[in-house]
Amino acid sequence: MNEQLIKKRESGDRVEKIWSRDFVLICCANFFIFLGFQMTLPTLPLFVKQLGGNDQLIGLVVGIFTFSALLIRPYAGHALESKGRGLVYLVGLLIFVLSVGSFGWAMGMAFLFAMRIIQGIGWGLSTTASGTIATDLIPASRRGEGMGYYGLSGNIALALGPSLGLALTGVLSFKQLFLLCAVLGLAALLMGSRIRYKKVDQNPKQVTNVKWDLYEKSALQPSVLLFFLTVTFGGIASFLPLYAAQKGVPGIQWYFLIYAIFLMLSRTFAGQLYDRKGHQAVFIPGALLIFLAMILLAWLPNSVVLYTAAALYGLGFGSVQPALQAWSVARAPRNRKGMANATFFSFFDLGVGIGAIIFGQIGHLFGYDSIYETAAASVFISILLYLYILRKNKQMA
Repeated sequence: MNEQLIKKRESGDRVEKIWSRDFVLICCANFFIFLGFQMTLPTLPLFVKQLGGNDQLIGLVVGIFTFSALLIRPYAGHALESKGRGLVYLVGLLIFVLSVGSFGWAMGMAFLFAMRIIQGIGWGLSTTASGTIATDLIPASRRGEGMGYYGLSGNIALALGPSLGLALTGVLSFKQLFLLCAVLGLAALLMGSRIRYKKVDQNPKQVTNVKWDLYEKSALQPSVLLFFLTVTFGGIASFLPLYAAQKGVPGIQWYFLIYAIFLMLSRTFAGQLYDRKGHQAVFIPGALLIFLAMILLAWLPNSVVLYTAAALYGLGFGSVQPALQAWSVARAPRNRKGMANATFFSFFDLGVGIGAIIFGQIGHLFGYDSIYETAAASVFISILLYLYILRKNKQMA
């Protein structure tokens, strides 16, 4: 909520609304695709173990997905401006549905690797498009608040997905579980087909003269910061269930639920705080909470510490991520919003992918606790880098 919005409310002027029909549809579609995705996060490592894979292979299965998503995002960003939001979004969702549905037929690691690469392409297209569509639909004066609500749709899925996926592994076969995830993606596809997409505000000459590049320069600073934070996510998504089981700490399914609840709680105030005071009021407090969560996971003596880490991580990541995304989009030219979102999510993918692969090696060589010590160091680097960026930007102002 910025000063302009506050003045409008004080004077009784009409405030631009966030919750349009199409914004509700994109949030609902985002919920279903994220639910299908989140259900696979803690269950894929178990599936890899069933196929005979070790920790290193688990890291590679998780990482290869994010790298294919990373490679497709620059194309997605340009396609959003030249071919339209709807085409990119719906094609991405369709690829995601077909690839996830095929996981259960994997009889060996080669087929699973191939399908994870294809899934990453669908994920890269759909999530880049979805974030850009949401940005189109949210009034500029309420972008931080609106992106917080949009992110909440994914967070609700996060509250349900991992716990639901783990619970269903005791009831369904892996083939049935992955088919269910594909059905959830299909629901997102049907909802996405009902959205009335805005036409790209760009003339033919602009489209013809678009320089083919890999990123939006104005989004680099917040995206690099995001990279060092999402490295931590690679360690949690890939290895936390195995780590907790090794240490005899019960209740891993509750970790994901508590994390998501506090993630959602942060959305109720973090977006408005960003709109009112900027990223300076959000980033360092949120990053420090993530840092503390990693220290607690490296220790992990019991379930109480596990749940405390979940709460801290949820509050921290839930505050920082939408602020960084809003920061990425805010400074981009109007015809580069899609590319700004592509840059932002590319660094998100890169952090998760590198984290999963490196942590697979670290866990194999030094033990799971070393994963979270390394993750804490990555968060500390992001804080130092943020302070450097602030100082540099102040000197350039």
